[in-house]
Amino acid sequence: MFKKNYLLAPGPTPVPINVLLAGAKDTIHHRTPEFVSIMESTLEKSKMLFQTKEKVYCLVASGTGAMETAVVNTVAPGDKVIVIDGGKFGERWDDLCKAYGAKIDLIKLEWGDYVRPEQIKDALDRNPDTVAVFATHSETSTGTVNPIKEIAEVVRNYKAILVTDAVSAMLAEPLKMDEWGVDIVATGLQKGVMLPPGLAMIALSPKAWARVKACDSKHYYFGLKYYDKSYPDSPWTPGVNQIYQLQAALDMVEKEGIENVWKRHQILADATRAGVKALGLSLLSKRPGNVTTAVFSPLDTGKLTKLMRDKYGVTMAGGQDHLKGKIFRVAHLGYMGKFDVIVGLSALEMAHTEMGHPLPLGVGVKAAEEIFLKEGI
Repeated sequence: MFKKNYLLAPGPTPVPINVLLAGAKDTIHHRTPEFVSIMESTLEKSKMLFQTKEKVYCLVASGTGAMETAVVNTVAPGDKVIVIDGGKFGERWDDLCKAYGAKIDLIKLEWGDYVRPEQIKDALDRNPDTVAVFATHSETSTGTVNPIKEIAEVVRNYKAILVTDAVSAMLAEPLKMDEWGVDIVATGLQKGVMLPPGLAMIALSPKAWARVKACDSKHYYFGLKYYDKSYPDSPWTPGVNQIYQLQAALDMVEKEGIENVWKRHQILADATRAGVKALGLSLLSKRPGNVTTAVFSPLDTGKLTKLMRDKYGVTMAGGQDHLKGKIFRVAHLGYMGKFDVIVGLSALEMAHTEMGHPLPLGVGVKAAEEIFLKEGI
């Protein structure tokens, strides 16, 4: 039977057709006034994503490249940092800081838990010479969102800067860099921004730039001084055709309105959670966010997600590390609407039933539909 594929994993996410087609335009030379003008207007519009007036820099890299950029420009060997580790991507901050010789005060959280602002304050009081606090806005491995606004309120009173991984959170969670006082935001564009993988972005506050200038670290490709010197041009070869795609995606965000984008993600998340709870399944996260919902299943979720992908054409993510085989993660991120959620819940109902754990067919879908009708979408 013909199978149509649905991508409901938390990255890469579905890419709109008009964004894909934008990448098919002629590749022009990147060291020309024509392309530099395109780059300048695109970077200017990208400030909308971060809610900042500061410069935004574009990297040919994954989101991890933006994270490494944040570390190599602010941390020298022996510098003290605070790292929040509540999952696979908090762990990545820890790994990056170790790689560059930092002395780390690690705030280790149970997977599914979130950091409290007072934990940050206690760590900063213990280590007043800390140069940076590394936080994850949305921990994609657990579906948990951390209170970045409240964390920023704490960090602004100390020497340290607040560095935030917004790789999956960008556009899915409200983020107001300037208003909240977040010092560095690092993100990838293959999730909420709806691009194919390959581009990352980073933005810095004046406080963060002061730290960069004071930091005696070694770097090259990710050296922000090179990006700033050549801005709006790139110091290295940029992703010319992906910049075209970014233009198209930004036009979509601008047309919808960023507040509406945030609201759409929140409604999709609410409907997904209503659906899985109606099916009698429980959530992993103590503070679930709008990126992905992590759900316990009585089945082997490796086999569950394989069945859904291979037979039903619905791709969700499984668990990582010690949660492998125990949870699945269904995304409601980026180029998704209400019927993506309904398809995903239908697949869960059918696959569980086929694997010998019958779920009441239609119950999860009904709960989600009630949310959508209530919200008027």
